[in-house]
This record gives sequence, structure tokens and C-alpha cells, in this order.
Amino acid sequence: MNLHFAVALLLLLHWDCSIKKNNHSYLVNGNTSGKSNFKGKLCLQLAFILQVLLWSANKVFEELTDIERQFHKAFYTVRAYLNCDRYSVGLLDMTKQKEFFDLWPVLLGEVPPYSGPRTPDGREIVFYKVIDYILHGKEDIKVIPNPTPDHWALVTGLPTYVAESGIWCLSACYFFKEGPLDESGWTIKNVLSMPIVNKKEEIVGVVTFFNRKDGKPFDEQDETLMESLTQFLGWSVLNTDTYDKMNKLENRKDIAQDMVLYHVKCDKDEIQEILPTREKLGKEPSECEEEELASILQLPGPSKFEIYEFRFSDFDCTELELVKCGIQMYYELGVVKKFQIPQEVLVRFVYSVSKGYRKITYHNWRHGFNVAQTMFTLLMTGKLKRYYTDLEAFAMVTAALCHDIDHRGTNNLYQMKSQNPLAKLHGSSILERHHLDFGKFLLSEESLNICQNLNRRQHEHMIHLMDIAIIATDLALYFKKRTMFQKIVDESKTYDNTTAWTDYLSLETTKKEVVMAMMMTACDLSAITKPWEVQSKVALLVAAEFWEQGDLEISVLQQQPIPMMDRRKAAELPKLQVGFIDFVCTFVYKEFSRFHEEIQPMLDGLLNNRNEWKTRADEYDAKMKALEEEKKKEEEKMAAQKGQKQH
Repeated sequence: MNLHFAVALLLLLHWDCSIKKNNHSYLVNGNTSGKSNFKGKLCLQLAFILQVLLWSANKVFEELTDIERQFHKAFYTVRAYLNCDRYSVGLLDMTKQKEFFDLWPVLLGEVPPYSGPRTPDGREIVFYKVIDYILHGKEDIKVIPNPTPDHWALVTGLPTYVAESGIWCLSACYFFKEGPLDESGWTIKNVLSMPIVNKKEEIVGVVTFFNRKDGKPFDEQDETLMESLTQFLGWSVLNTDTYDKMNKLENRKDIAQDMVLYHVKCDKDEIQEILPTREKLGKEPSECEEEELASILQLPGPSKFEIYEFRFSDFDCTELELVKCGIQMYYELGVVKKFQIPQEVLVRFVYSVSKGYRKITYHNWRHGFNVAQTMFTLLMTGKLKRYYTDLEAFAMVTAALCHDIDHRGTNNLYQMKSQNPLAKLHGSSILERHHLDFGKFLLSEESLNICQNLNRRQHEHMIHLMDIAIIATDLALYFKKRTMFQKIVDESKTYDNTTAWTDYLSLETTKKEVVMAMMMTACDLSAITKPWEVQSKVALLVAAEFWEQGDLEISVLQQQPIPMMDRRKAAELPKLQVGFIDFVCTFVYKEFSRFHEEIQPMLDGLLNNRNEWKTRADEYDAKMKALEEEKKKEEEKMAAQKGQKQH
């Protein structure tokens, strides 16, 4: 009712001037009694108008799908309060520019150009639909698509005149056609015709009221009511237009998603690289039993590529082998059998996730897999699985696989500075929310939905954990959760019995979520803990992607990048790495190694890499210091020589 009240208030203000104007004439004559009577009549009239408009508004805001239904519901609701025999609503074609195939016959001279009346904004006047309301005798409502010019509501030419001129007509007798206009013998006696104008000042239709019931001409009260009604309906068109635009955007989104899915989804030939059913069984995967698929599934096994080790490196793996390793992890977790994940669906899902990552320098499928492998290793080798159910481990590894899917190679700040649509869609954790949406989008596809056999409660819990896990990879949130995690680690040290602590934490939902969020950070940054021969190469990939963003900031945004993203300061990389390790990384791995001693290898790797970077940073500083001293000596020498010449 608040919206309806606002409409009524606007109309009260609209008619306030009319009341004041009429009151003035009574004051001049000194007729205060007449003044009171007049004010009373005006108040009753205004109350009646507002009531009619509120009834109409109630229907207008119920119907947003199209203008025809909106107008019909509004006029039908108030039909008993309109003082006339009939009224008709003609809806105008809003097309401003014809299609090329309609223009060709005119341009080729085969048909003459249109020379008929046009609306004030230049549109050809074509009533594509007329809605007739017959209120005398047996009430009837008719909807006539593409009405002919001799239709009883159009034959006089009055609606066309109003659409052309944009002004309303009252009792325009010269338009009347003598004699009956239909088989009932009905004739026009008086008329009131008004344009319906939207917020863009475009005439969207014409409403014509015929024959006041008492036989008298339409008066000022009729004009006021009907003008207010048509004006309100004209404004309401904005809602329909907005709804239509939203509908089109939704349709475009669905089409875009379908296109994305076509390019990302694992196709029939690609799945044969992992499930060679054609070669082995002579049929497609969908035609095979689960036992048959299990017998031919080609996976590397857990030991070949050391997926249980913190030192794992993807350098010796092809991208397809990483897909196979990703599938292997689900089997190692024991979730494939427990949650009845169809093997074909699992293969399609992991393969499709790999294709969802862009071919960019660092945040590509290799990074996505590395994060998932570290999550798997923390759970299994790091013994963190003891706090989590199989379903939760299932969700955590899946979230890790999807955590950077469709990354663009630029960070959240760049999305905001460049006014990327993602920044307008998501207010915070911009890219992380996009990765989450993309992952959910893949899971929503039946042929990729590895959650399809979960019950409703399990599915909701899995999606909830994925929400937390992927959003938690936003480093801006990392600093907010550090203290919470540290308190949990401190609390764990108050327990002498590992079993008692495990039983306690396993039931503490919020604390488990905090630990999981910190695990995602540890996984996302895990390249910093790898053996030096791996870390040194990965660091260059990260730096290269940062420099690419820095180049964009210079060329596109005309801004100077921060030192970390400025390729002109590439020599400072060792120093920047030491700062990153000290400010961001050390805490998470120090606390995890304190939490579980099995995770100590990650901290050891981090500290070793810090020493390597520090050595190189010191060498760079020493070199720069030597250059600075040499430059200073050269300047002093030149100054001394200049002084001798002056003497």
C-alpha cells in the first residue's frame, strides 16, 4: 500500500492548484457558504478519483509482463466506475525503424512509401491491438489483434487524430459517423478520447470513452478522472519496459551461459581420453554400467605423481594428466562410492573445470589443480581430515579445484578501476564470487553435477562450504580471520589428548569453517612452500602476470602501477618476495605447523625459500649500494676537478 499511497499523494498535489483556483472565484464573490460546499464537492470528487486510481494501481503493479495485460487489468478493474456505455483502448506499434525486408519493396519502387498519419515522434500510426469494453446491455470484453480501419472504435478516425496530434478530444462531433456502427444498432452520441503517454513522452496508445450513461456530454469531473487514469497508466508503462529489459537480459544471460557451456563442457571425444569406452567396449560411456567404466578408467594412481606430498610439482605433468590426478583424488577420498558419483559425470566435471580456466600466465588450470592437490594433502597427509566428514572433504577439494576458474589475470582492484561488469555485479571479493558462480554453474548442468545423488540437506551443506571456501581465497579477508585461527590453534594446545580435541573440534561448526578458510589460503599460497627449483620458476610466472596487469594499468588506465606490478622494477623481485613471505605467508604456515606437526614441511619449504630470496635481495642491495657509492665518488671527483679549474 505504500506505493499506492505515494501515487495518491502525487495526485493530491497535482490537483491542489485546481482547488485553489476554484476557491478564489468564491472568495471574490464573498460566498463562504458556496465556498464550503464547493470544497466539499471537490474533496468527494478527489476521494473518488483516488479510490479509482488505487484500485487500478493495485492491478497495474500485479501485472508487469506486458503492456496489453497491464492496461486490460487496470481498465477492467475500474469499468463499473467509468460513466460511459463503452470504451476502447487502442495500442500503438512502437516500431520506429522498419526491417530491411520491409524497406526493400519501397526502395525498389514496387510499393509507394507510407504517406499516412504519424505520431509526434515520427512513427507510423498502426493500432496493432484494440481492446473493447461494452458496458451497456450484456457486458462484454473483446480483444481484436490487427483491427481493420472499419472497426467501430476506429472508423470515426478520432483515435488516429489523437495519436497524431497528441491532444485529447472532448465531444468532437465532426468525427462522428451517422447511423449505427455495429449490428446492435449502437450509435455515438458523445465522446472523450485521450492519448496514453509514457515517461519518454511517447504515445503508446489511445483510450476513447463513448456515450455518457445519462446522455449528457462528458463534464469536467469525467475529464479529471479519465485524464488521471490515462496519465497514471502512461507512467506505469515504465515498469513494463523495465521488466521487459530485465527479461531480455535474463534471456541473453541464458544464451551466453549456453555458449560458455558449449566451449567448456567436456565433449564426447575428450572423455575417451580418460574413459576409452569405444576402444575397449565398443560403445559410449552413457551406455556402460558403472562396473564397466571402473574397469577401463585410465588413472595414474596416487604414487606416480606424488599427489600425497607437499613437494608435489606439476612441471612434469601434462594438463590431461592433471585432470586424471584430479579424478584420482576423489577416489582416494572415498567419496565416489559413498556419494554414488557417476564415473562419467566425475570425468566430465573435472575435465570441464580444467577447460574453464583461461590460458593465462599463472592463474590457469595448473594453478587450480595445485591448490586442490594441496587441499587434498592437508586433509590426508596433514591429518586435518580427522575434523571433517567425507561430505565436507568432498566440498573442500571441489571448491579448491574451482577456486580461480575463469580468472582473467588481473586482480579485484583492476576490475574496479577498469569498471569491469564483474565489479558492478559483485560489491566485494569480486573475482572470488565470479569463480564461485562459475563453479556452481557447472554443477547445475546435469551431465556435470557430481552432487546429483546427494540428498537435499547434503547438497545445501556442500554448497554452503563451497561458498565459504572460495570466498575465503580473497586475501583481503585473510587478515580478518588470522586472529580467529590463532585462537583455535592456541585452544588445541590446551588438550593433552588428540582424540578429545578431535571429538571437540569435529562438532564445532564455526571453528571448522575458520580452519577450512585458512586451509584455502594455505593452499592458494602453497607455491611459496615448494622446493626452490619449483618456487623460483613459479615466482617468475606470478611476477610475469603481475607485470602484464601493470602494463594494462599504464596503457588502459593511464596510471602508474605499484612496484610489484611494474616490470621496470623487475630487479626488485627478490626483495618483494621476502616482504610477501614476512607480511603474508609466514603466519599461516607457522600456525598450521604448530596446529599439526605433519604440516611442518610447508613451513620448512617457506623458510628455505625465504633464505634463497633474501640472499638474492642482499646481493641486489649490495650491487645497488656499490653503484650508488661509485656514482657518489664520481660526482665528488667531478666537483673537485671543477674547483681546481676555478682556482
